[in-house]
Amino acid sequence: MRPIPGQKPARILGFTLIEVLVVLAIIATLLSLVTPRYFSSIDRARENSLKHDLIVMRDAIDKFYSDTGRYPDTLYDLVERKYLRAIPEDPITESTETWMLVPPENTNIPGEIYDIRSGSEAMAADGSYYAEW
Repeated sequence: MRPIPGQKPARILGFTLIEVLVVLAIIATLLSLVTPRYFSSIDRARENSLKHDLIVMRDAIDKFYSDTGRYPDTLYDLVERKYLRAIPEDPITESTETWMLVPPENTNIPGEIYDIRSGSEAMAADGSYYAEW
């Protein structure tokens, strides 16, 4: 097609290969900076959630003991007596069945659950094990 005299020739619109590669390189650089921070923030959120769940459940165990004079036999005792609405999910193992139940050291006190810990064998960001919290 010949250009009409007095008019500029039509220009094909689009991106060159170099422009596309530069944009992809910028996106890849940004993703490489953001991704590690994203995953570390997820791990920190899980740790904070575990700490909170342990505090709430230990408080419920203590209140159960204060009210009844014995420790609960199962976690469901805490739910049945309305000390907890539901057994929380361990945020590290993502299960309600993996909690480690610690019996009381004094065997004269009835009940099975003196303390509770995470059932995970993984290591936390501070170097301690979740099961030791």
